[in-house]
Amino acid sequence: MTFKEQLLQGIPNELPEPTPLDPEINHAPKRKAILNPEEKKLALQNALRYFKPEHHKTLLPEFRQELEDFGRIYMYRFKPDYKMYARAIDEYPGKSTQAKAIMLMIQNNLDHNVAQHPDELITYGGNGAVFQNWAQYLLTMQYLAIMEDDQTLAMYSGHPMGLFPSNQNAPRVVVTNGMMIPNYSQPDDWEKFNALGVTQYGQMTAGSYMYIGPQGIVHGTTITVLNAGRKIAKKNENLSGKLFVTSGLGGMSGAQPKAGNIAGCVTICAEVNEKAIKTRHSQAWVDEVITDIRLLAERVSKAKKDKEVVSIAYHGNIVEIWEYFAENDIYIDLGSDQTSLHNPWAGGYYPVTLSFEEAKEMMANNPEQFKTEVQESLRRQTTAINKHTAKGTYFFDYGNAFLLEASRAGADILAKNGDFRYPSYVQDIMGPMCFDYGFGPFRWVCASGKEEDLAKTDKIATEVLERLIQESPAEIQQQLEDNIRWIKGAQQNKLVVGSKARILYADAIGRIEIAKAFNKAIENNDIGPVILGRDHHDVSGTDSPYRETSNIYDGSRFTADMAIQNVIGDSFRGATWVSIHNGGGVGWGEVINGGFGMILEGNKQSEKRLESMLFWDVNNGIARRSWARNKGAVFAANRAMQIEPKLKVTLPNMVDDSLF
Repeated sequence: MTFKEQLLQGIPNELPEPTPLDPEINHAPKRKAILNPEEKKLALQNALRYFKPEHHKTLLPEFRQELEDFGRIYMYRFKPDYKMYARAIDEYPGKSTQAKAIMLMIQNNLDHNVAQHPDELITYGGNGAVFQNWAQYLLTMQYLAIMEDDQTLAMYSGHPMGLFPSNQNAPRVVVTNGMMIPNYSQPDDWEKFNALGVTQYGQMTAGSYMYIGPQGIVHGTTITVLNAGRKIAKKNENLSGKLFVTSGLGGMSGAQPKAGNIAGCVTICAEVNEKAIKTRHSQAWVDEVITDIRLLAERVSKAKKDKEVVSIAYHGNIVEIWEYFAENDIYIDLGSDQTSLHNPWAGGYYPVTLSFEEAKEMMANNPEQFKTEVQESLRRQTTAINKHTAKGTYFFDYGNAFLLEASRAGADILAKNGDFRYPSYVQDIMGPMCFDYGFGPFRWVCASGKEEDLAKTDKIATEVLERLIQESPAEIQQQLEDNIRWIKGAQQNKLVVGSKARILYADAIGRIEIAKAFNKAIENNDIGPVILGRDHHDVSGTDSPYRETSNIYDGSRFTADMAIQNVIGDSFRGATWVSIHNGGGVGWGEVINGGFGMILEGNKQSEKRLESMLFWDVNNGIARRSWARNKGAVFAANRAMQIEPKLKVTLPNMVDDSLF
């Protein structure tokens, strides 16, 4: 069968032959056993309902074994035999260009060069899933292949509930992930209901089909590290010769060494999984690999002295670095952590007391002891970090729930007033410097798959930003300058992994003007169709009290109105698909994430949609942030109202503190 025929077939009528797991692929760790016998029966019944009754007798023992061996039913037998990657949009079958764009993005999320655990349909973060099993993938792709532009596909946590009649202006797909009843949204609830096959953790852009590989986080990390460097600069010096220490090379965190190189510092990134290190080293996202802590210390000391720009992967535990460098008085300028601590008990964080293999065995077979080991490791890591910050190190939480889980472990992480001792990077950097002014991670994918189209869009975006900076106010000059620098260097830094995609931080005006220029180029046949999107980690899309909204101080950071309003508003303003998730980079129950995707087809309808939706998508967050009395957001709201007379934002009246 051809590729198109396989997509149109969906779940095959005849059972494919089972295939053994490839040991060379990075597989998800075994999930802890959490189902009782009756619940296991229910999980198997839930899995078998995808298949005709005559196949149940064959599949039942197989699925039972998967549940026993992995804690989940992935249906490995049904993994397609074609290569998984983002093909050119015209290689997909179907009647709807919009649906074809979504198929392209789904396959990009499962590309072996992009996905963290591709055979388990997990894109990043240890548990950020596109689907729960391969039957869901096959059925979803079939629906998209037969979809017309007056239908909408409803996706319930990876499960395609069906195609429903709608209209041409409605989204083609509406995605929800992990939307648990609040009283059933604790870690063990997630484990149980995911094992039952009725919900999944979509992360931020995994389950919403908008992940573009680690390039997305490279840009955010580069901006973060550059601005962190500005915070510690004594005489406006750059990061030359300064040391940035962090951890995690899997999924999104693998972007850190590349960002360190672009920012111009010495970077160490610790990682316990050798396969993850090999992947990043082979992709040239990290320069060197060292396995001995003493050799690492010697190499770093030389690099600092010589002011090299170099990134080093340390195959070992991050706690070893913090402790050894403290004992040997090696100064760390910037420090953070990007292990997946939103998922601490199931592979997101590996304790220093255990080897990688020992940890995987314990988390599956002795989860309570594993939790004890993780919390002890967090206490040790925090103690060592505190020794460094006492000497002047600037440490920040990079939105991975490090501060939160360290506090839950009883680590010395709280200040006298009960707040965390260290800031979130959003509180100190991204919130006041970027999000409040409307700047966030705007991204696009060239659906043609052509390298020359990506180069042309880079050039178009650069020209737009250079034009906008000439008339922009002083308050946003730095943001524009950083992004012009970024986009000009994007190609030489070899940032593309998977689809021909790009990201830069832009405000509403920048996003709209860049998108309009793309749409015009498509109309003129200069480039093929372009898919727009963003990380949920943005101005408006996410309510997350310890990350995206951590610099909201009016008490509303624990509410989720903004993310819900964002998705509802995007859906009737022209988005091709929308998504809303319970959970994201800081964990299930800790955040609500909203996202979108939009394809530009080079016509008037696309221009109308992009103007309406992109303006709302940013200014919804500007309005909320300005109401919280954030100075930059008040400035941005007033500017937005001057640009668009139909916009009327409720602005706060400031209260004089002396009254109290």
